[in-house]
Amino acid sequence: MWILGIETSCDDTSVAIYDQKLGLIFHSTLHQNNVHEKFNGIVPELAARAHLDKLSFLIEKVCEKYLFDDKFNIKKNVFCAIAYTVGPGLVGSLLVGATIARTLSLALNIPCIAVNHLEGHLFSAMLTNTSCSFPFIALLVSGANTQIIKVDNLGQYTVLGKTLDDAVGHVFDYIARLLGLGYGGGKKISYLATRGQTGKYFFPRPMVKQSNLNFSFSGLKTHVKNVILKCSNLSYEKYNIAASFEEAVVDTLIIKCNIAIQQNNLKNFLVCGGFSANNLLRKKLKILLKKNNMKVFFSKEIFCTDNAAMIAYVGFLRYNLNLISCDNSIEVYPTLSINDSV
Repeated sequence: MWILGIETSCDDTSVAIYDQKLGLIFHSTLHQNNVHEKFNGIVPELAARAHLDKLSFLIEKVCEKYLFDDKFNIKKNVFCAIAYTVGPGLVGSLLVGATIARTLSLALNIPCIAVNHLEGHLFSAMLTNTSCSFPFIALLVSGANTQIIKVDNLGQYTVLGKTLDDAVGHVFDYIARLLGLGYGGGKKISYLATRGQTGKYFFPRPMVKQSNLNFSFSGLKTHVKNVILKCSNLSYEKYNIAASFEEAVVDTLIIKCNIAIQQNNLKNFLVCGGFSANNLLRKKLKILLKKNNMKVFFSKEIFCTDNAAMIAYVGFLRYNLNLISCDNSIEVYPTLSINDSV
């Protein structure tokens, strides 16, 4: 049972194959950093165009290896379904993936499975952690999402808390640009932080005195921005600013996670999304969850960011439950939430 997965929600073009017995047998992701770095941010139309070129290349690569003798003669149909990201994301990028997935499903006469990108992240850790079982609490932290979610089963989600404004990944990228680190500089902040000291600056931990599990990072973003703009020796102080900023964000996440743990009597905790690869966050979460006698599961670093492996895996789970769409219309949902049905 092979599921072909396609992910094109933002600026990463990814294709994967998941097998029922062997697990992940193919995975390739092509990034668009060279396309967008000159604009210091993602340009949606350019992202969609890049997806069209890169996805065609990856699909051709897969077909030549597993499906066709050449570009015209079918050797065998090894796929039982195609899973693709239907939302949330950039509308143009989503449409490229949806159109190619639907076209392939018609050509091969196999079902198509629309997958929620957020659901993919929630199950990404299970690609390598088969012992994680329901129910569990999940911290989803990425460029566009910061949420704490209770997961009772596939398709059964309760959002316990979410950001009221900016997501963690967005704030990191914003501060990175102010520090002169350029496009996609979130990871570079973490590198600077390892060379800085946290004691010189203290940045606020927003909303941590409230018992709810919501986040708000816009005020922290403004606070750090003002410090940077007033700094007379940024080339030296950027290390200390990065360290203090990272610590403030991670502390805020840890405090809210602790509240979620106390409010829910569960034994498993899962961390996913691009920012879940952050070393400081992983270190502090391990300490917190060990104190609370809980098991913590992290996505493998390669599966923290957007990838088709998680989409293929969720497609496999949905195929087993016969959650398959018979509608061949091409629709995408840029603002899809975790509780929206597809």
